[in-house]
This record gives sequence, structure tokens and C-alpha cells, in this order.
Amino acid sequence: MSHLEQVSFSASSLDIDPRREADRIAAALREQVVRRLRRKGLVVGLSGGIDSSVCAGLCVRALGADRVFGIMMPERDSDPESLQLGREVAEQFGIPSVVEDIAPTLEGTGCYRRRDEAFRSVFPEYGPGCRAKIVLPSLFGESVYRVFSAVMETPDGTQQRARLPLDAYQTIVAATNFKQRVRKMIEYFHADRLRYAVVGTPNRLEYDLGFFVKNGDGSADVKPIAHLYKSQVYQLAEFLGVPESVRLRPPTTDTYSLAQSQEEFFFSLPYHQMDLCLFAKDQDVPPQEVAEAAGLTPEQVERVYDDIDAKRKAAEYLHEVPLVVSGH
Repeated sequence: MSHLEQVSFSASSLDIDPRREADRIAAALREQVVRRLRRKGLVVGLSGGIDSSVCAGLCVRALGADRVFGIMMPERDSDPESLQLGREVAEQFGIPSVVEDIAPTLEGTGCYRRRDEAFRSVFPEYGPGCRAKIVLPSLFGESVYRVFSAVMETPDGTQQRARLPLDAYQTIVAATNFKQRVRKMIEYFHADRLRYAVVGTPNRLEYDLGFFVKNGDGSADVKPIAHLYKSQVYQLAEFLGVPESVRLRPPTTDTYSLAQSQEEFFFSLPYHQMDLCLFAKDQDVPPQEVAEAAGLTPEQVERVYDDIDAKRKAAEYLHEVPLVVSGH
């Protein structure tokens, strides 16, 4: 391998020029929103996370703060810090915003009841004061077959872990998906009343590998950072002036009552390693040439590559548009 090829797949290969990229995205947003969609502005849900915060900054750069509307949508299981950080982002970028508590709607749909019944089928003692989440085992464990487990924490702080039967797993996921779908419904309400377009906030890892809910957070009119790796989103965040409190916050799903990282729920790796492996796989780089830069063994990189293939296969359904029967 030549020196140039080694540099091409080093840890710095995902470095970008933040100013140039921010200007390029802003120009694209102006074209998409004003000319193609014929909307007057943009609605963005503010979760307190890095992706939505960067999207807010890019929207302001594209159209100005007076044409961007932020929405914070907490519910019963949300970390209070998420709302606080969402407000900091709105204040930092000077955008009008509103808080919409979606807990009553989720209560009405049976989100919490259906989810709790599924957890109770695994932990009969699950009840008031208990918290729970679902997690995947390590990607580098002995078994190549990974099955979700449920983790429950009782009011006294004691934790239990049990393997999730398929029916319970699917019910828990289906119930919690109400959260993303209700949030998107709220976003489109405000978009309709303002004649704005809705912003989707997935980064490249999430968009490519299917870390989103179909017709939930996967639904949007524009997705300005879907081409950017997570590490590149962080580079833009610093340039755009996203509050340090957001930039230092570990990525989280903020979906379950028990704190849950994106790694243990979906990606299985820290984002900087996942970024590099995804980039290298798309460039057909052999695992042994990725291992050192990613801080992994060649065998671990092989497992990551296989996991990427599996996730992409599962994501085909999520990316599929509604199917119709062709006319004669």
C-alpha cells in the first residue's frame, strides 16, 4: 500500500473544512426549501443532542433565525437535561421555540401501558418506581448471534437482566416507537401552520444503518446532515457555536426510563470507531488495514463489517417508499 493510500484511511480521513461544508449545506437548504419545496422556513425538533443542535445551526445559517422554529418534546421518560439543553440551543441560535409535552398523547395511545406489560412479562415484579431499558450484548462476545436483553432497576437501585423473548422485544420497540411518531406529528403541525418544511436530523451512521423509526424520526422534508459521519457532525458543531454542554454530552437514545447509550442499543461501538469502519468498508479497505487506525483487531473489524451488512439489510424496509401497483 502506498503512503497516499495509508493517509486516505487514517483516523484523520474524516476531517472536513467546517466553514466550507456549513456554507455548502446552507446553500443546499436554501435551494431545497425555497425553490423546490416552496416553504418559508424550517421546523427542527430540539432533543438536546448533537445532531439536532447542528441542524438548528445550519438552518439558521441558511435562512436566518427568524425563519427557523424549534420544538422541544419531552415525555415521562425524558432526561430533564434534554429539555435544558434544547433551550440552550434555541437561545444560542436565537430561534423562536416551544415546549410540547407529549406524555398525555403517549398515555392516550397506550405507549407506556403496552411497553410496561411487555417488560412485566419478563420481570413479573416490574411496577411503579421501576425503570428499564433494552440492550444488545457486545459485538465482540463469543457468540456471533446477539439477542436483546431487558435490564430492570428497582426503586432501591438493584438491577436485574434477562434475555428478551422475541414477542416481548418487538412489543417494547413497537410501543416506544410511538414517541418518535408523535414527535413527528407535532413537528408537522407546526410546519403546516407556519408553511415551513420539517428537518430530519439523522447523521450518516443513523441514516445508512437504519437507526431511525419509519414514519417517525425517519420522516422529514430535508435531511441536511445525512451525508456526514458523526465525527464530522462534531466538527461542524464546534464551528457553528453549538453550546459546549451539548458537545460534551455522550450520545444517548433518551427513550427508555433507564439511561441508555446509543452503543448498547444499536451501534455497539463508539461513534469514532464506527465512523472509520463504515468509511473503510465503503472504500473496500481490508480489515487488517483498518484495525490499527480504528484501535481494533482485524477480527473485530471483520465483525463490524458483518454487522454493517446485517444492519443495512434490515434498513432496506425502513428506506423503502410506499409500494404501489403499476397501471396498465
